[in-house]
Amino acid sequence: MYIVIVGAGDIGTPLLEIATQGGNEVVAIERDEDRAERAATNYDCLVLNDDATSKETLTDAGLDRADALISTTDQDATNIMVCLLAQEFEVPAVVSVVHNPEHMALFERIGVNTMQNPQRLIAEYLYRSVRYPSIVDYMRVGDHAEVFEIEVDEDAPVAGMTLREANAEGLVGGEILVVALERQGDTHPITPQGDTRIEVGDLLTVYAQQGATAQVTDVFGHYEDHG
Repeated sequence: MYIVIVGAGDIGTPLLEIATQGGNEVVAIERDEDRAERAATNYDCLVLNDDATSKETLTDAGLDRADALISTTDQDATNIMVCLLAQEFEVPAVVSVVHNPEHMALFERIGVNTMQNPQRLIAEYLYRSVRYPSIVDYMRVGDHAEVFEIEVDEDAPVAGMTLREANAEGLVGGEILVVALERQGDTHPITPQGDTRIEVGDLLTVYAQQGATAQVTDVFGHYEDHG
């Protein structure tokens, strides 16, 4: 892919590393001279020390042939201007970081894929790690629902049950769905069916409509999440 990345700061720098290591053709645009120099020194990409809100700069970056533009600056106004210009170049995929949640609707209105302020997402992840220590990884879906990974403890009510039996007992089903299962010794995740039996030590990927509350993690034997 040909990717144009705007900003080589806290977000743009690791993105440059990932994108270049992935074998993509990458162009970075960074207004700050020191950051631009560091990016040019450390990564195998073209770096333009210029203003990305200028159409001329975007032309120099080859935006007319880019597959994607990702704007990562710490200013929402700059990001939205860059995205609007990218649409004029008819870039197939335009993505931006959004720092102020109140601006999210504006980005979405103009058809830009967005990612909420990463610093806040990291803070939420760290809080979740101490509030619900049983959860291995999680992702928010909409306002309340979450998808998360959790290991089945030996005291779990569902341990030894098939999903059909657990559903009949009201432990899963409805608002709590087991969507994948990883078991020691198996090389691939299992797509669970009604007759799939849940065993102690299984790593489950679970969808919970109201989020990964302590009552939900109780089902899998993690009572410590009540704090």
